[in-house]
Amino acid sequence: MGQLVDIFSGIGVMSLTLGNIAMWLIAFVLFYLAIAKGVEPLLLIPIGFGIFAANFPLTGLLEEGGLFYIFYHYGIETELIPPLIFLGLGAMTDFAPVIGNPKTLLLGAAAQLGVYSAFFGALLLGFTVNEAACIGIIGGADGPTSIFLSANLAPHMMGAVSVAAYSYMALVPIIIPPIAKLLTTKQERAMVMTQMRVVSKTEKIVFPLLASIVVMLLVPKSAPLIAMFMLGNLFMESGVVERLTNVSRNELMNIVTILLGVAVGSTMTAEVFLTWKTIGVFIMGVVAFAFATAGGVLIAKFMNLFT
Repeated sequence: MGQLVDIFSGIGVMSLTLGNIAMWLIAFVLFYLAIAKGVEPLLLIPIGFGIFAANFPLTGLLEEGGLFYIFYHYGIETELIPPLIFLGLGAMTDFAPVIGNPKTLLLGAAAQLGVYSAFFGALLLGFTVNEAACIGIIGGADGPTSIFLSANLAPHMMGAVSVAAYSYMALVPIIIPPIAKLLTTKQERAMVMTQMRVVSKTEKIVFPLLASIVVMLLVPKSAPLIAMFMLGNLFMESGVVERLTNVSRNELMNIVTILLGVAVGSTMTAEVFLTWKTIGVFIMGVVAFAFATAGGVLIAKFMNLFT
């Protein structure tokens, strides 16, 4: 009889909970958004499958030495994957419009209003300072940064923060238009921004070096992300390392995206995700994006008074 009990106790279905099934449903929603609606499929499919697989009981995937544990520990806890993502992003980013028209930097700065509004809102909801910082960064509309910060400050919230960040990034066409329309006139919406001047190759090469000096001296803790981002940009703008540029923006980017998505999804087990705090994260994520949009629009209206 004891042997029979041991056999059945080792079968996953005997340990399945309603929480596990609820998380599968969440994973299926992400699959639907990615496959049927085309919402960030490169990220939502691996994240969704990470959620799906991590909520099978008795698999050992999340235990020390397990596959998902390895992805998370060596990829995210050691802060390896987010900087590699930034390397690929740098190799795909054209800074010419900013270099040619530097005052557009103010638009990006004003958009950080979303970060601060979500941060203080989260504090009022009872989140700790570290948790509020992770929620606030959703307003920066940057998934790798959200993951990087969460891994450092509040690892238990990384799954919820990451899914919220990437979901709202994908929903930008839905979130931004009504806010922008509310805060602008028809005449303002008809304006077209043009590049002020032709930017030389020398300027494009100097920019990532100069930006690295300024940012890393002011915010040393940002060095892992900024260094790799600017290295990728230097690859592209130098024009002499095409192979490195292509690998950074294609093969490497695709590989680390898979590992990142699965690792993030694997953190979203029923015990961690199905809490009131998760609901708070998603609510404040909407607030972050709304205020970020409003901040950018309002500073643009202010700048138009002088142009």
